[in-house]
Amino acid sequence: MPLKLDRLNIAVIEDNPHMRILIRDILHGFGVRDILECNDGSTAMQELKHWSADMAFVDWMMEPLDGLDFVRLIRTASDSPNPFLPIVMLTGHTERHRIIEARDAGVSEFLAKPVTPLGIYSRIKAIIENPRPYVRVGRYMGPCRRRKVEDMVGEGRREADDNGGGESSQNASVEGSAN
Repeated sequence: MPLKLDRLNIAVIEDNPHMRILIRDILHGFGVRDILECNDGSTAMQELKHWSADMAFVDWMMEPLDGLDFVRLIRTASDSPNPFLPIVMLTGHTERHRIIEARDAGVSEFLAKPVTPLGIYSRIKAIIENPRPYVRVGRYMGPCRRRKVEDMVGEGRREADDNGGGESSQNASVEGSAN
C-alpha cells in the first residue's frame, strides 16, 4: 500500500534551480503539498527556524554553506531548529569516502544523482517505516549509524541493543526521534 504523504512538510535544499524543480515536482506527484525550497544551507537554517520540516533533501555541493556543513549545524548547533530532522543527502559524488563522511556527519539517508521518483520514494519510505534512534556519541549526534542489529554477548556489546538499536558500547546515549 502506498504511503500517504500529503501531510508531510519537506524541505528541498538545492542550489541548482532545475534540480530543485525536479525534486519538488516528484514530491508533488507523491501528494506532498508543503515544500520549502532553499538554494543553500545558510538560507535553509534561517527558514527552518520558522517552518517545521518533517524531513529534508539536501544537496552536498552548495555555496556559501554546503550540505555537509548544514547537516553538522542541524545536528549540533545550540540554535538548531531541529537536531532530529531526517536528512537525505543528494550528490553526484558517490565515492565510498564521501558516503562515509555524510554518514558520519549525521545524514539519515544518501541518494545519488541523477535522482529518480523511485529513489526519492524509497528514501522517504525508509525514514518513515524504519526510523533509526538518534544517538549522541562523543562529537557525533544523529541517527544510529549501525543499520544491522546483531546479537552480541560480552564486552563490546552495544548497550542500546536492548532498546532496538544503538551506537557503541560506552558513552552512547539514545535520544528521542522526530518520527
